[in-house]
Amino acid sequence: MKRDLDLIRKILQACEEAPSAIPGKLSLEGHLEEEIGFHIYLLGQAGLMETNDQTGLGDRSPSAKPVCLTWAGYEFLEASRNDGVWSKAKGAANASGGMAFEVLKAVLIGLCTQAAMKATGL
Repeated sequence: MKRDLDLIRKILQACEEAPSAIPGKLSLEGHLEEEIGFHIYLLGQAGLMETNDQTGLGDRSPSAKPVCLTWAGYEFLEASRNDGVWSKAKGAANASGGMAFEVLKAVLIGLCTQAAMKATGL
């Protein structure tokens, strides 16, 4: 299964918006349960979310359920919150020949830093 960074962002947003505890089963319109579970598993690997591995014997791809966002998850979410910044960062990361997560994250932080400096007149 191919990694989808837009879906990763949607999962982080949905978990942040949960009224209390993060739901054990997350559903997002237009995405299969298997696809969501795989991306939650990736979020755990990336350290953006604490997860419970739900991978069973014979499963085609690993799967997990969300527990809570980590500090790094909240930081990524804040950096990617603005849709315009998100689109710019994805475009810049893609220009490097692929969408490497660490490149995307660095571009997001750079864009947010530029916006903050401009807003303060620095």
